[in-house]
Amino acid sequence: MAKASIIRILSTFESFQMQGIKNMCNFNNHDEDAKALIHLFMKKASENLGGVNFLLNLIEAIKEKKPNALVLGDKKVSSKEAKIEWNKVIFKDKFDVLEGIVRSHKSSEGYNFNILDVQNAKDAKKILNMIKTLAPLEFVVTANDGDGFNFKVFDKAEDGYASINPIFVAIFFCSSEFIKKALKYEL
Repeated sequence: MAKASIIRILSTFESFQMQGIKNMCNFNNHDEDAKALIHLFMKKASENLGGVNFLLNLIEAIKEKKPNALVLGDKKVSSKEAKIEWNKVIFKDKFDVLEGIVRSHKSSEGYNFNILDVQNAKDAKKILNMIKTLAPLEFVVTANDGDGFNFKVFDKAEDGYASINPIFVAIFFCSSEFIKKALKYEL
């Protein structure tokens, strides 16, 4: 995929994060600017994979994996038209910490909340260890013809601040209906 396309996608989501969006996985609760940004990313992602159905089929294949595709040892999920691969096994203990963060903030915070902003020192240590483990993780989504896109778990992971990438949340934690609504949204 062209480097310019990746830069455009990333800059779109940097703007998206600045919106302070509520309800991470409820498309209807986003403001119009946020809906437009989500729509643009999902549209570009589907174009890179060959069409809307190719993206939706891949999302469905991810959702079919139990307990969650992220903890599978083979580090990939495939549909007929596309696949997503990642470079590191995610162990259940790290996944549980990550899932707890996503679920607890799913409807109460925007995408750019600091996941290190916790009161309990024990929880903060677990979160910090999870960040250190998952920060190098990269997801590569490719169509059978070779086009695609990539993303990481965290948008930012710096001293005292870490935020979860909204692309990661949408693909692995939000429903297929979220993606469908984003794709159908009209600007």
